[in-house]
Amino acid sequence: MARPYLSVVVPVYNEEANLGALFERLILVLDAIGKPYEMIFTNDGSRDRSALLLEQFHNRYPDRVCVIDFNGNFGQHMAIMAAFEQVRGDVVVTLDADLQNPPEEIPKLLAGIEAGYDLVGGYRKDRRDTLFRRYASKLINSLRASITHIRMRDQGCMLRAYRREIIDNINASNETSTFIPALAYSFSANPTEIEVEHHARAAGKSKYRLYDLIRLNFDLMTGFSVVPLQMFTMFGIVVSIMSTLFVVYLFIRRIVIGPEVQGVFTLFAILYFLVGVLIMGLGIIGEYVGRIYQEVRRRPRFVIRRTLLAGTAPTGISGQASSRGIHGGD
Repeated sequence: MARPYLSVVVPVYNEEANLGALFERLILVLDAIGKPYEMIFTNDGSRDRSALLLEQFHNRYPDRVCVIDFNGNFGQHMAIMAAFEQVRGDVVVTLDADLQNPPEEIPKLLAGIEAGYDLVGGYRKDRRDTLFRRYASKLINSLRASITHIRMRDQGCMLRAYRREIIDNINASNETSTFIPALAYSFSANPTEIEVEHHARAAGKSKYRLYDLIRLNFDLMTGFSVVPLQMFTMFGIVVSIMSTLFVVYLFIRRIVIGPEVQGVFTLFAILYFLVGVLIMGLGIIGEYVGRIYQEVRRRPRFVIRRTLLAGTAPTGISGQASSRGIHGGD
């Protein structure tokens, strides 16, 4: 098949209620662009009818739709990474399946790419998320900006466009856990951001729990900066100096005043504080050691049950897996 100009990557996890509308709107938008395109959907272990709907969509458009079917849930970023290994377009756009970022915004991203930028990120206009999600996002954005060189207005928006060279570099990194927008930013020579529409979720619910959001931001902090380690080291030096001065003060006080019981609760408070600091520091160190462990054990990042490639003959709509195989990221 001729190489397409545009590849659209969509991770899917339990989005049965949204897929029908997504298919129709996406086809209309991409046809209107007037350039060759392909769509790559990764079913990230959905437990509803998403896999069957994706197979039906492939059967309708076998020359333009590729479906990657995971045998379990490996997470949004691994679903995107699996699709990145299959893309053939000169420009790659990532899009969530929940329709909160409408497909109609894709031409805006392409306009930025054609203006000479190699990465065009979207930032959400009038976010339709909960108050907690909005303010937590602002806090994390501020924290990320202070400890890394990455400057993104909205790191949580996955509606983004990349030139092919950036995707090739991301694939070459082979990282076990990563944060794709930040990794792409580190490879970009000329990034920009544009405002995109953001709608309330029409059906279903968010797949990100609080723990998932925390875990994702740990990956971002520890994967792109050693500042947390450096901050803890500096804090430890300051506490050590203060503790030494306090010991000297207590020694002099004992010589001058003599033994005294007062202040024992103060000592316990200081002890508890230092133990808390120590535990926090061990947690930070553990995050970095854990990332090293994940990299050196070299397990597959994801397991693919089957792949329906664009250009292949339609398959029977059975909803069951076939052509089983294991594909890792190594």
